[in-house]
Amino acid sequence: MKSITILLFLFVCNKLSAQELFVFSEPASNMATKSIGLRLNNNLERISATGKYNYYLNPEIMWGATKKLMLHAEGYFNNSTATFKATGGGAYAKYRFYSQDEVHSHFRMAAYARATYNNSAVSQAGIDFDGYNSGYEAGIVSTKLINKVALSAGGSFVHATDNGSNKFYYGNNNRNAIAYNFSLGKLLLPKEYVSYNQTNVNGMLELLGQTNLATGKSFIDLAPSVQFIILSKMRVDAGYKFALVKDLQRTSTQGFLLRIEYNLFNAFK
Repeated sequence: MKSITILLFLFVCNKLSAQELFVFSEPASNMATKSIGLRLNNNLERISATGKYNYYLNPEIMWGATKKLMLHAEGYFNNSTATFKATGGGAYAKYRFYSQDEVHSHFRMAAYARATYNNSAVSQAGIDFDGYNSGYEAGIVSTKLINKVALSAGGSFVHATDNGSNKFYYGNNNRNAIAYNFSLGKLLLPKEYVSYNQTNVNGMLELLGQTNLATGKSFIDLAPSVQFIILSKMRVDAGYKFALVKDLQRTSTQGFLLRIEYNLFNAFK
């Protein structure tokens, strides 16, 4: 191959394979089989009521169980109260059920499910499983790769449960929502791919939304980001998310993300 796409991560694991890597959402592709990924997700979120920023740390471990199945486990920590503390954890699974591969393009579809537990106080009507809410999610995502451009779209059903002893006091009718996303990415550098040692720079733009099924209220965020793939093993993401539509109440409508990830290939023989 003479080029690598935005969102295309090249691996050597007995054979050459590829993966799109979005920042604020998951694509339909999976990580390499028998590999382990270690992530540190760092979020600075601006609290709308005070203008101050809270820090959310979500460490994550990922496992490429098979070429079709990918599993994640993560923990949640933040300083939203007086001290920095753990608030819960979650698990995520994605199964790729369709793949159509061509020389310079492919189309893939996957189903995914997620379950989280959080013991922090419920502070918003919008459902957020990255450190705010307990609950579960199930959805489908599709991804199209064409040369150096990747497009991805997904939709899911989300349900919020109580956060331990902290009740979801917005009412039982408001526990359910539909989440949706659309992502666009493009390879910026290098112009020509000649070595695994080259640093790849990807630019991305993502739309992330949610609509409450009882009230019909929605939020839609726009999230530009840049991504660096270093030595085909290490990944650094930097992004900023802000609200375009704010009808569905949330504690924070804007914030910064910095993610550091390292992949261990052939971790299981």
